[in-house]
Amino acid sequence: MIKQIDAYLKKLTTAIIGIKKEEIENCAEILLQAFANNKQIFICGNGGSASTASHFACDINKGVNSGLEKRFKVIPLTDNLASITAYANDFNYDMIFVEQLKNFFQEGDIVLGISGSGNSQNVLNAIEYANKNNGISIGWTGFSGGKLRELSRYSINANINDMQVSEDIHMICTHLLMKILRKQLKVSRS
Repeated sequence: MIKQIDAYLKKLTTAIIGIKKEEIENCAEILLQAFANNKQIFICGNGGSASTASHFACDINKGVNSGLEKRFKVIPLTDNLASITAYANDFNYDMIFVEQLKNFFQEGDIVLGISGSGNSQNVLNAIEYANKNNGISIGWTGFSGGKLRELSRYSINANINDMQVSEDIHMICTHLLMKILRKQLKVSRS
């Protein structure tokens, strides 16, 4: 077991070292622009990435917004089970995020899609919707980034061929962005 633990931690350490800091900085700047311009941030993913999307929304909506008069508006498209199952049943699963966006999305809003493989069709559809409707698209991916990296205007790629390590990197990005945004907003309000 120790060998397996060591191998996993080595992969994770390699992935952390390989993170492109500019990609995280770009994402932070886009989120700060959304804040300044009162734009909404929609976030989506499947499976573990759905959990990361929910965690991201919590960390920004509570962790960053706490104590601020003006607030981020982060909406996880992963959290309304009734809507998700209704859209999946009446349309198909590939449309569960786009159909929700049709209700709330406005020009200039951000859609952040998370997909370890970069090829989740419902996430790709959400990114395409943002692109076609004058929004800003961000993709968080693993492996080589798949189609999501190609479609997104901006991206953060874990750049490792391991789904769990990719998901770990996405969670690290969530926490990094929370800390960056919190500090930037405190500095700008001083």
